[in-house]
Amino acid sequence: MMDLIIAVALVVLLFAVLGSGLWIGLSLLGVGLIGMELFTSRPVGDSMMLTIWGSTSTWTLTALPLFLWMGEILFRSHLSDNMFKGLAPWLDRLPGRLLHTNVVGCTIFAAISGSSAATCATIGKITLPELKKRGYPDDISVGTLAGASTLGLLIPPSIIMIVYGVAANVSIGKLFLAGIIPGLVLGALFMGYIVVWALLNKDKVPAPDAPTTFVQKLHASRFLIPVVSLIVLVLGGIYTGIATATEAAALGVAGSLLLATIEGSLSWERFKDGLVAACRVYCMIGLILAGAAFLTLSMGFIGLPRHLAEFIGSLHLAPFALMVLLVIFFIVLGCFLDGISMVVLTIAVLLPTVQAAGFDLLWFGIFIVLVVEMAQITPPVGFNLFVLQGLTRREVTWIARTAMPLFFLMLVAVLITYFAPDIVLWLPHQMQN
Repeated sequence: MMDLIIAVALVVLLFAVLGSGLWIGLSLLGVGLIGMELFTSRPVGDSMMLTIWGSTSTWTLTALPLFLWMGEILFRSHLSDNMFKGLAPWLDRLPGRLLHTNVVGCTIFAAISGSSAATCATIGKITLPELKKRGYPDDISVGTLAGASTLGLLIPPSIIMIVYGVAANVSIGKLFLAGIIPGLVLGALFMGYIVVWALLNKDKVPAPDAPTTFVQKLHASRFLIPVVSLIVLVLGGIYTGIATATEAAALGVAGSLLLATIEGSLSWERFKDGLVAACRVYCMIGLILAGAAFLTLSMGFIGLPRHLAEFIGSLHLAPFALMVLLVIFFIVLGCFLDGISMVVLTIAVLLPTVQAAGFDLLWFGIFIVLVVEMAQITPPVGFNLFVLQGLTRREVTWIARTAMPLFFLMLVAVLITYFAPDIVLWLPHQMQN
């Protein structure tokens, strides 16, 4: 009982420190240090050194800064701008017309960036000015972008999948495969929402552009060739077994540098800015991973994982009830933590309970990604909301309201994957065979 009280007190302290505005990584390290120093007999210095080194020096984690760098290169080149030119002619005749560029653009860019925030910023800079200029309402433009940009976490390669794979000892290649079909299903749900909205609000949808022939559409599609080639290079290398996730990330960086050079948008300043930005983001993530790993170790010695597992086990919940409880838990947690912190803080604690309930760890990884996606558009700590606030100068609460329908569509996607787990598991099993 005393261990449980101590653990609860440390959790309360953690939220208090996070609420003070201190960096997340330092908050996690500090609370872990206090817990281990005051309530365990293990040497703190040795434990901290070994844990931080072990959590940040794995070869698999090397893919993370490489994918971040690849996204930064594309963000600073004209390759991302050309996507709108290639997509617009194909989507102009669908109900909702160019609003679909938010979803399709995010789906394509997600397949080469691995980051929800990078996808949101890149596609937002491309589509939002164009949609506003053509007369599309701000609320539906911003709301669909907020939701669709979360596909940056689900469509592989995904930074969150890499973090989960390392934490749960699950194959990152299989996780990437598992995310493809759910990502496409979620994208289809978003596009279906746009179609329904457009049919109910025909007066708010601008008139279509001048009709284009099939040949003209094919001609415009040439702008998509560089991005599609990069997707084939990165994902094809992983799925054919030619390259590991880390090697494929290196191929992606080399490919994006080559394409940006050929296209003529790679200057020394842009190269340097992209490298610095990727290093800055990875240092933030690395500090969070190190702090979370040490806090997890500290909580383990205190006994929180065991107590939590025993508590959830004592509830004797059916798998569906456990899934609902976990959805609520992660939505609440997402109000205070970013996605990476949520994953690394909770996985070690939840895995025993999840395995005891019979959940496949591959399926659970995609489940985690889906609920973390929901946290990206949940105030007050929704990263995509902050990105869109910077792009639109609107209030975070207004942006969150516009994204609310897509939040509920993500809940629908969670239910679909629960009742039809083959959506997640079929492709990895096929590649395995």
